Amino acid sequence: MRISKKIEQSNKEGKIWWSFEYFPPRTAQGLQNLLDRIKRMTALGPEFVDITWNAGGRTSDLTSHMVKTCQGSVGIETCMHLTCTNMPKEKVDIALREAKKSGCRNVLALRGDPPQGKDEWEAVEGGFVHGIDLVKHIHNEYGDYFDIAVAGFPQFQLLPPAERDLEMKYLKEKIDAGVNFIFTQMFYDVDVFIDWVNAVRAAGITIPIVPGIAPIQTWNGFLKATSLANTKIPQFFLDALEPYKNDDEKVREIGTKLVADMCRKILAAGLGIQGLHFYTMNLEKGTKMLLEELNLMPRVETIKPLPWRQSLTPNRRQENIRPIFWANRTESYLSRTEDWDEFPNGRFGDSRSPAYGELDGYGVWLKQTKEEALKLWGEPKTFAEVALLFSRFCLGELKVLPWSNQAASSETSAIALQLAKMNELGFLTINSQPAVNGIKSDDLQFGWGPSNGYVYQKAYLEFFVGPRLLELLLAHIERDSNMTYYVINKQGDLRTNTHSDGPNAVTWGVFPGKEIIQPTVVEALSFMAWKDEAYELGVKWANVYEAETPSRKLMMEIFESSYLVNVVHNDFKDPQAIFEPFFKAGAEYAAQHTNGSAAPRALPN
Repeated sequence: MRISKKIEQSNKEGKIWWSFEYFPPRTAQGLQNLLDRIKRMTALGPEFVDITWNAGGRTSDLTSHMVKTCQGSVGIETCMHLTCTNMPKEKVDIALREAKKSGCRNVLALRGDPPQGKDEWEAVEGGFVHGIDLVKHIHNEYGDYFDIAVAGFPQFQLLPPAERDLEMKYLKEKIDAGVNFIFTQMFYDVDVFIDWVNAVRAAGITIPIVPGIAPIQTWNGFLKATSLANTKIPQFFLDALEPYKNDDEKVREIGTKLVADMCRKILAAGLGIQGLHFYTMNLEKGTKMLLEELNLMPRVETIKPLPWRQSLTPNRRQENIRPIFWANRTESYLSRTEDWDEFPNGRFGDSRSPAYGELDGYGVWLKQTKEEALKLWGEPKTFAEVALLFSRFCLGELKVLPWSNQAASSETSAIALQLAKMNELGFLTINSQPAVNGIKSDDLQFGWGPSNGYVYQKAYLEFFVGPRLLELLLAHIERDSNMTYYVINKQGDLRTNTHSDGPNAVTWGVFPGKEIIQPTVVEALSFMAWKDEAYELGVKWANVYEAETPSRKLMMEIFESSYLVNVVHNDFKDPQAIFEPFFKAGAEYAAQHTNGSAAPRALPN
């Protein structure tokens, strides 16, 4: 969606909104860390994010990659910066083409800073001289497809009158060339900002103005940023902060209150401004503290219109149903289905292409380096030690496992103890969800979708298990007509007790004025496609350890001989029923072994 439409919609609803800016980092690891942070920070409820374009275009490819990732796998509306610096027309056109392909509909058009190592700005051959030239080019090539933003500079209000009026004339010319809204440079003097906004309006400029807000992170960082931008600092800011300049936590605490007061004055000034754009500097804590100080908490329906983040690429915008198996590996699912002609909407299986792409496209890999993996998971030499790692993950004591690139979800805490016990018994869980029976859609733990609705879930478990323990488990499951399962081995031999060829909806929601939404399903073809990935992740873990070591041999044995199983309990009114067969089978297995332990010392097969 175009940002101007989001602003218009928020104004109609009388809603205060906010957005975040990020810049491309310099290293591959830094990029991965930032993308993880952006995903986490979507929980803070930004309406959109914007991605900067480094002076000189040195990170232009990274900017395009981040825009694609934010639109696709993160599922958040994105604005792409685009500068004239070191950018011939051909390179500008490539950037715009890639942005459109990713579904991005918003561009911040800038002249840009001088290239690195130069004091004066100069146009590149075949490029653009002024920001207005870039604005006109975008319109000439793409019409009204993109919302175009330009930068506004409140500090210009402090210039001598003739110079100030000239800058306002330039801004008005850019707006008249077809600009939809204005992002301002950061500022700390709210009176200067208000005077500038009034001057902008007096010049006949009526488009939305979005104030750029910079959280104060550290004293030195604050001084450096304001010096580079020649930003006026009110004396009372300096008086409050300087006594604590050597205490970063205190500076952040005081700075948060000062900037929050500034935001409150902007929102209450009668300027028609209801949005704040935070310059995060790729940091999370300062922005989060500021939102908390302002008591700006996101609505559940804003951050979770579905249980999973929808992709905003053009061909996936209507997608509203996915298999549960990739719940913790979104990027892989997107990659393996990117060649589908259509994506499931309404019912899974009616409109999808017939096959998943090969693993080669996205690749199966661990996000951790070998050193990081060893630090996280150690070098287990017994099955019980492996099971303990899975248990610790479920309990929130371990950040990641190969099958989940982030910590256990908040809803996992509802069944964390049961999952930990399952792992101790020999069922190595890699995915799960608790049963939910008609919880309000705005519930912070389980809620999703529009307000005034109700959400439901069937209990779901997915795990690796050895052959002998599996047979004991299935004997108990077969006695409960409410339980369905799929079992598959590494070779692809599938076994199930379900008699339906169609998908089993395991998550659904009921909302006013809408059909029932069923966004998450279990179905055979998808499970078979997921199987290869699930086993390969286990092998990648094994390969962290040197060949012929006890840890490598143990891990290879586990993932060569175990079965991959998913189980659904279809009675969503009984949240504990799904666990009973596991506990009974685990107890039987322990009783059959001489040590009598619930945690097997060797692989339970």
